[in-house]
Amino acid sequence: MKTQFFLLIALVSFASQAQEKKWTLIECVDYALEHNISIQQSELDLEVAEINKKDAFGNFLPSLNASASHSWNIGLNQNITTGILENLTTQFTSFGVSSSFDIYAGLQNQRQMHRSKLAILAGEYQLDKMKDDISLFVANAFLQILFNKEQLKVLQAQNVITQENLQRTQEMVNAGTLPEGDLLEIKATDATQKQEIIAAENTLFISKLSLAQLLQIKDYQNFDIVDESYDIFAEDILSESASDIVDKAKEVVNDVKIAETNTEVAEYDLKISRGAYQPSLSGYYGYDTRASYSDIIVGSELDPNNPSRIIGVVEGTGQNVLTPNYVSVIGGPRDLFDQFSINDGHNLGLRLNIPIFNGFAVRNNVQRQMVNLERAKYQQEQAELDLEANVYQAYNDAKNAKKAYEAALQTEEARQLAFEYSKERYNVGLSNAFDFNQSRTQYENSQSEVIRTKYDYIFKLKVLEFYFGIPITQIN
Repeated sequence: MKTQFFLLIALVSFASQAQEKKWTLIECVDYALEHNISIQQSELDLEVAEINKKDAFGNFLPSLNASASHSWNIGLNQNITTGILENLTTQFTSFGVSSSFDIYAGLQNQRQMHRSKLAILAGEYQLDKMKDDISLFVANAFLQILFNKEQLKVLQAQNVITQENLQRTQEMVNAGTLPEGDLLEIKATDATQKQEIIAAENTLFISKLSLAQLLQIKDYQNFDIVDESYDIFAEDILSESASDIVDKAKEVVNDVKIAETNTEVAEYDLKISRGAYQPSLSGYYGYDTRASYSDIIVGSELDPNNPSRIIGVVEGTGQNVLTPNYVSVIGGPRDLFDQFSINDGHNLGLRLNIPIFNGFAVRNNVQRQMVNLERAKYQQEQAELDLEANVYQAYNDAKNAKKAYEAALQTEEARQLAFEYSKERYNVGLSNAFDFNQSRTQYENSQSEVIRTKYDYIFKLKVLEFYFGIPITQIN
């Protein structure tokens, strides 16, 4: 009974800890990289590329095949022993081994091997790109939750102040120092703020749900991230010039690497297709043997019923010329392995194939690969242009986000002073509730704008760092 009690306590404790689990950014990124379906699909593509490399290696090896057969011939057949047509059943067994190997195939096998290695490299770059994209998605979703949490805290704190003002205004209305309209105005503000809190809670839940789905976590109801306020981290990346970031991005960002590798793959595809113009030389070897289950002639003896037979007549006397009449002695089939040894044979040789005309198939394939190569070159050029444009865009976005954040801080500071001044005037009866609420609303909006611009700035800095080769591991 005690064992069951302690087990129940342990299970409850474990469940409580599981529900209280709060994820850090590093944990979210690592978990996404391990469980994301898109990444798993890219890993499967890489496995296929590895298998294709094994196929390319196999082209250098000789082929080896074995065959065997056993047949029954039933009905009217010629007796291979006596040569007489009879209704009988005969059996035959045969087996053989054959091998062939390429001696020269227009260097297609060598180029296919190089192509397979490049395809693996392209697959690795594609997998890394997928991981980078997922990491950025996770970081953006993580920061969105942080923004929504702080936004909710601001709204809740504002409502606490409204509740205090509501109580104070109620007392002043009861004392006759403020009109009833001021109380109604604050009550309306309180109701509006509560609606905003409900909407913010729903927005926060949706943002948690989005990150949980990105991580492939089923228990999204209990999913949460660490409650921590993040400040702006180091801005060293902005001290770099945009051109330096572009040069670094070309070295580390996988988009350009993928395009470059695909161009090399297309070049090898063209070389492989051109190899079909050249003659090919291959060698072959075969061994086969057979056996029969039919009776065989093992000797001869005088026919006891007719020991002699007439072979002619003596001219003049008419006397018959006789000779011994021998008949064959039939025995069972020869030993199976003896037959295999006696009946075996070998064949070997060289085969030269010279392409002359194949319905323009080779020529068309070469032209097709030339078009694919040109397409790959254009894609590589476009990837470099897109990367350069994306880096300059990210660089400008980060700088503008910094300016927006600094402006929001200044606005918040000014709105706070204006709100405190309006609050003092309202408390001594020099301002009405409408003007006071207007000032408070402007201050609240400035607080929300600070939060929004801060996390927008943080994410844009992380994007710029990503292009500079700095991994997304932490926020501050």
